[in-house]
Amino acid sequence: MNSQGAAADPQLQHFIEIESQKQRFQQLVHQMTEVCWDKCMDKPGPKMDSRTEMCFVNCVERFIDTSQFILNRLEQTQRSKGSFSESMLE
Repeated sequence: MNSQGAAADPQLQHFIEIESQKQRFQQLVHQMTEVCWDKCMDKPGPKMDSRTEMCFVNCVERFIDTSQFILNRLEQTQRSKGSFSESMLE
C-alpha cells in the first residue's frame, strides 16, 4: 500500500464514524417522534392545544432521560468488564 493510501485510511475511518453517529442520532429522533406522536397526538389539527404540547414535552424529556440512563449503564458495564479483563491479564 502506498503512503497516500495509508494517510487516507484514518480519514475514511473518521468519516465513517461521523456518518454512523449521524445515522444513530436520526434513528433516535425517528424513534422518539414515533413514540411521542402515538402517545400524545389524539387528533391532528391546525394548532396544538396546551395539553398535547405538554404531553410532547414530557414524552421527549422522559425519552432523553431513559436514553441517557441506558447509555450510562452500558458505560458502567463496559468499564467493569474492562477492569475485570485487565485484572485477569495481570
